[in-house]
Amino acid sequence: MKNVIVCCCITAAIPLSAGAQKQWSLRDCCDYAIEHNISIKQQQNQCRQQELQLSTAKNSRLPDLSASLGQNFSFGRGLTAANTYSNTNTSSTSLQLGTSVPLFTGFQIPNQIKLAKLNLEGATADLEKAKNDIRMKVAEAYVQILYDMEIADVARRQIDIDSAQVARLESFVKNGKAAEAELSQQKATLANSRLTATQALNNCRLAVLTLTQLLELPTPEGFAIVRPEISGLSGISGVSGLTPDQIYAEALGVKPEILSQQLKLKGHEHSIKIAQAANYPTLSLSGGLGTNYYTTSGFKSDSFGEQLKNNFSQYIGLNLNIPIFNRFQTRNNIRSARIDYENQRLTLDNTKKTLYQEIQKVYYNALNAQSKEEASLQAMESTKDAFELMQAKYETGKATITEFNESKNTYLKSESDLVQARYENLYQSALIDFYRGKDLNF
Repeated sequence: MKNVIVCCCITAAIPLSAGAQKQWSLRDCCDYAIEHNISIKQQQNQCRQQELQLSTAKNSRLPDLSASLGQNFSFGRGLTAANTYSNTNTSSTSLQLGTSVPLFTGFQIPNQIKLAKLNLEGATADLEKAKNDIRMKVAEAYVQILYDMEIADVARRQIDIDSAQVARLESFVKNGKAAEAELSQQKATLANSRLTATQALNNCRLAVLTLTQLLELPTPEGFAIVRPEISGLSGISGVSGLTPDQIYAEALGVKPEILSQQLKLKGHEHSIKIAQAANYPTLSLSGGLGTNYYTTSGFKSDSFGEQLKNNFSQYIGLNLNIPIFNRFQTRNNIRSARIDYENQRLTLDNTKKTLYQEIQKVYYNALNAQSKEEASLQAMESTKDAFELMQAKYETGKATITEFNESKNTYLKSESDLVQARYENLYQSALIDFYRGKDLNF
């Protein structure tokens, strides 16, 4: 069984129909946030950009093809076919079609393709990290609502108890069994309880607003989440038999931020090879077709079609380019690529260090949450017994209203502390599993 928290209207005076509203589980919230989050969409576009970069790198192996058309006019004194100079007007038309294909580029093209593949895999890992980040934010906001809802529940229970005591004292005052001062004191206690409930309601509304904003929902009105049954939360712990080092070892193989930095490090290795390719000669194959049409004023010329046919030519050639000296540009590019590699290696080490610190923090938070739940359970049982005894004393006139209220407040607070401790234990245990590569859910 699961209870539904309708978070926008937490008040006993307003009846709510849970069946008329969508009940959002943590998985529902995470899936919706990933689908609609703007940052996630931007990262998806980055992946598409890297796919295009990979396609460009692969296509650089293909031959190119280009065509050109030129028309030139010449006026004034110039050299004629008779090897004399005269004032003539000439025109020429040229048509060219050419292609070239790289045969050897110092291994630049294969390294560019490998780099583009690694960049695409890295962008995909960054996308998964962005999804994990939004999942953790959603889970934190989800648990915050559960916290605030529990405080609101305690406040309502306190109002119920205080209201019953006010009604009881009113009847006693009418019968002369209690003083007006005692009734006034209890009414003041009831007023404070109502103020506490109002504050709890406001806190819950703000918590709901935070979650709905993460989900990119237009409004928090009518938003409801699924609340786990309290009894089902007891005894949950995700750290039994584990150590931070064991969790870290598992996380290294599954966390996308580690994979992303590792891929970037491999990419920098290929960047060094790309820079080194400038030291090698390059060889390309080229070929083409061409023709032209030429006229000179005062001289008879063949027709346009006849000249295009007669002047038609073809060519094919090999082009070898040998680098000798380029002002140390290649040397400096290689050195710069190696420095980038070292920086990326440090970035990877720092990412691993940060991950280990995060796991340490979550691990000890989980241990503390487990201990807190056990201590809260003992405290709740003790304060419950104390309250029942105090209630019996108060009803027989052996305890004052002040003593009764103090015992009641202590008991209600211990109940709230227990449920909050269980939620905290649940959340921290879920985080432990999340770092180990499991879904974030409870």
